[in-house]
Amino acid sequence: MPTVPVFNQNGETVGEVELSDNVFAVPMNAGLLHQSIVRYQANQRQGTASTKTRSEVSGGGRKPWRQKGTGRARAGSIRSPLWRHGGITFGPKPRSFAQSMPRKMRRLAVKVALSDKVRKGEFVVLENLELPDAKTKEMAKVLANLGVKKALIITADRDDQVQRSARNIPGVEMLQATNLNVYDILKHDRLIITRDAVARVEEVLG
Repeated sequence: MPTVPVFNQNGETVGEVELSDNVFAVPMNAGLLHQSIVRYQANQRQGTASTKTRSEVSGGGRKPWRQKGTGRARAGSIRSPLWRHGGITFGPKPRSFAQSMPRKMRRLAVKVALSDKVRKGEFVVLENLELPDAKTKEMAKVLANLGVKKALIITADRDDQVQRSARNIPGVEMLQATNLNVYDILKHDRLIITRDAVARVEEVLG
């Protein structure tokens, strides 16, 4: 079982916590992480890009000139894709870019990402995270005590006070333990997770 130190909000070590091998000691699987990231980014796409084909562009109902005898190329419509203001050939149409992945693969990808953070020493466990006021300077003080500038903060439950304190700090985001995803884990240099959140993650993924 990997063991990591537990810090308080002043940056002092107050103990250790043993992490579950099933969640935090999973071997690296780069292919799975890549597939998970591609899926996440694809699912963020709205797929609303749209162009008009020659049948949808207004106008062009009359043949611009007679078929033969003018010396010019034959033309049947001024809305041909060859013409300015004409339709678009093979242009984008609204569609879904959504990709699916089996649930077991999604959960395994999160475990692999978490395990990688633990191995690299980028996993910081806090005894608790309680702020006296919902102020940015309070959160900035905690981050400074931990020697962290940019991080993903993970809590066991929704905490509006912590959320409001962290949202104005560049490079700092907050997630609940049940909403973890590979993209956000790998996007941030450090993970700051409360002790309660560690237990919640092990409960959900273990």
